[in-house]
Amino acid sequence: MKYEWLDQYCLSKKCAEKDFKIDWEAVRYLIGGKMFAMQGGDKYKKSIITLKCKPELGQALRNEYEHIIPGYYMNKQHWNSVYLEGDVPDDVLKQMIDMSYELALSSFSKKMQKEILQVDKND
Repeated sequence: MKYEWLDQYCLSKKCAEKDFKIDWEAVRYLIGGKMFAMQGGDKYKKSIITLKCKPELGQALRNEYEHIIPGYYMNKQHWNSVYLEGDVPDDVLKQMIDMSYELALSSFSKKMQKEILQVDKND
């Protein structure tokens, strides 16, 4: 895989967790039980990561990079998939992960966001 840092970067997000969804054969990265990234494969078993994105930015990214496509098996307006053997620069992919994490976190109420972010991983 081209992006060796991917797992560590996703897990570096405050209170991020990961699990493996057997039915999807995919690793999911979650915040407060909500998914912000999913790493698996497409129907041809090509490695992808799927991330939430603001619709207008998602479309712009798909127009700019051939290896960013509408979210595989997800809402095509709000999710994008990135082929992990593609040519998307590391900084662009990191920005996409950051945005996806922030979008997932912001979907919670302010009170819940505070509770999630106060969880101590050292418990």
